[in-house]
Amino acid sequence: MKYVLQIIFVFAMACPGLSHAQTATYTNFIRQIQYPTGVVHDMSVGKEGAQQSPLSIEPGGARFELWTIKNTPLTSYLLDNKYVGAYIPTAVINITTEDPYSHIPRTRADRPYWATIAVSGLLNGEEDPPASKQVKITLHAQSYGENGNGENINRDDANFVGQATLSSNGNYSLYFPYHYIPSTDSTKRRGEERLSVYSLEDFQAPEDVISSQYVQIWPVADCSISGLVQNALYKSKMPTANINLNDLYPDTRVYAQVYKGDAVLGTTGTIVAGSALIINESVPQDRVLTLTDWDDTFPEDGRWTMEVISVTPFGTERLSTVTFDLDRTIHVNGSVTTVE
Repeated sequence: MKYVLQIIFVFAMACPGLSHAQTATYTNFIRQIQYPTGVVHDMSVGKEGAQQSPLSIEPGGARFELWTIKNTPLTSYLLDNKYVGAYIPTAVINITTEDPYSHIPRTRADRPYWATIAVSGLLNGEEDPPASKQVKITLHAQSYGENGNGENINRDDANFVGQATLSSNGNYSLYFPYHYIPSTDSTKRRGEERLSVYSLEDFQAPEDVISSQYVQIWPVADCSISGLVQNALYKSKMPTANINLNDLYPDTRVYAQVYKGDAVLGTTGTIVAGSALIINESVPQDRVLTLTDWDDTFPEDGRWTMEVISVTPFGTERLSTVTFDLDRTIHVNGSVTTVE
């Protein structure tokens, strides 16, 4: 029996760095691994299409791996894999988040995600082999490391979180309000969590992945303002201020706004010229915004608040705030005398 392969993929789904590597070229291939013999056969493929498997499927089934190799620097990426066999069940995993990004599921360290697993083809006859009656679900979590983006990681090093077995066909819904990526700061988790459905080992083939899907978890942004001091009094020209932004979510709009009075969450102010920033990347970003010659932002003296606001798929949030007093009025002390 031969298997018809369908290949439809977008490079950005494989790795965060691929979508921005305009000068790189890629070689794509499918690797077929036969069970129980272990014979391996590679064949080149295009970006999309359909064709028959190069080898007939043996009694133990076969695993198909979809790979792409970037030429500069030489890097290989495993995009997807499927295990097929005569009595192997099928499974489809779908992960959704609050981020509508279409290429790969992604969310933030403080936000949840949802998963559905559709299992079909499980048998329940007394004489059916055990591998046809159950599947195993696993969850693994892996950190990308400090400032990592997922390139060149070894997914065999992921931390095992837990597993369960399913014996019935159907759709299963899962909810993940908490993330398991190793981190000393839960708001700075940076990595991925992977759900996988495995077949059971039997006399013809080892345990293998039927379906797998991962979600990327990115850290919560933070911000500091330097050059302005809380409750300070400024009597002349406004000082230069730096807005230091760390771990901005891949889809973020940032701006600084000012308004009269003390800080009140939810207040709409005037956007400071030169402070608006749009992040449209595939991985988090760090930025520094410098405000200079911005006295015209304040039409009058008094007590003022400056806030740094971010807008992401998860809503509008205040990253940082500073309140200060402004008194640019020149006061002249003098006396008048007359001679009579």
